[in-house]
Amino acid sequence: MRFEEVYERWTEHRLTQEEAAELLGVSERQFRRQCRRYESDGLDGLIDRRLGQVSTRRAPVDEVLRLVNQYRDRYGGWSVKHFYSKYREQKGARSYNFVRLTLQREGVVEKAKRRGAHRRKRERKPLMGMMLHQDGSRHEWLPGQQHDLIVTLDDATSAIYSAFLVDEEGTMSSFAGVAEVITQFGLFNSLYTDRGTHYWHTAKVGGKVDLDHPTQFHRAMSQLGIEMIPAYSPEARGRCERVFGTLQARLPKELADAGITELAQANRFLKRRFLPAYNREFMVPAAEPGSAFVPWIGGSLRDILCVQEERVVRADNCVVYGNKLLQIPADRHRCHYVKAKVRVHEYPSGQLAVFHGPRCLAQYDATGKERKFKTKDAA
Repeated sequence: MRFEEVYERWTEHRLTQEEAAELLGVSERQFRRQCRRYESDGLDGLIDRRLGQVSTRRAPVDEVLRLVNQYRDRYGGWSVKHFYSKYREQKGARSYNFVRLTLQREGVVEKAKRRGAHRRKRERKPLMGMMLHQDGSRHEWLPGQQHDLIVTLDDATSAIYSAFLVDEEGTMSSFAGVAEVITQFGLFNSLYTDRGTHYWHTAKVGGKVDLDHPTQFHRAMSQLGIEMIPAYSPEARGRCERVFGTLQARLPKELADAGITELAQANRFLKRRFLPAYNREFMVPAAEPGSAFVPWIGGSLRDILCVQEERVVRADNCVVYGNKLLQIPADRHRCHYVKAKVRVHEYPSGQLAVFHGPRCLAQYDATGKERKFKTKDAA
């Protein structure tokens, strides 16, 4: 009826073609096309002939059923994006939007809630290696087992350089994560962490960090020339928190899908299969070409990334460390080390060593039994 009214006013020259098209909300060309159809077939000519026709691009019913059954039978509970990555690995040709809408329409996936108000993200560092994040997350990564996942990732690209499961997060696990990165890529500029007790001393819970009393980890980073940056809120670590959200949604399902139930197997799976696939999907290009990593050429990284504590040698030429008695062996350089100040190194592997200045006097296994080493290593 609206078209008839506009058409009548146009034929009586009370409206121009441009004005008539504007009133109907179509282009001039579409208005002329509608006029021809109306003059030929009346109002029936204005009905869209595509209505009721099946699209030639519509997916076959058996393909839709196969997709839905695949998700329901094997990947139930997975996010659509996670499932879509597997779908593409299996040579699926449909778009992500098709898969998402199909699963939602069939009721096997719920629609996501509307996001909250927009917040501006902190800009990424322009070069890889300028700032890394390290954090741990306790979760049921393996069926019926709680472990901590220690992750070290790059701020510029979101690439995860190191990730492994341990029984409990602490100084040694943080050392191991940093050692993996430096060994593979070199020294980086800064490390962004929470205020966990193995990273920082704080006078009171939730307070400012005490820079005058560094932890063992902070001391090691200072030796390496790596700046440590404390985070004072969960929002400040938003990038890392979002990564853990993705990992908690995906990794347990990937481990279960691979039939993995043991810690050692899980860590091998993480390094060889999961991390390469994760970085291919989520790594983004850095804003600037190049790298801020610097090759490590400073000597023994192992003797920096360890716990170092001073002890005074007892009258029996022994050192007490924890509940272990470390016997210093005979030394051709001096008769004994009684009352001398020495330094005990405890490594992430549990092994120990005693140093006098820069010289290693002895090495020990995790039980405190002396390990023999070559003379040139002691120099």
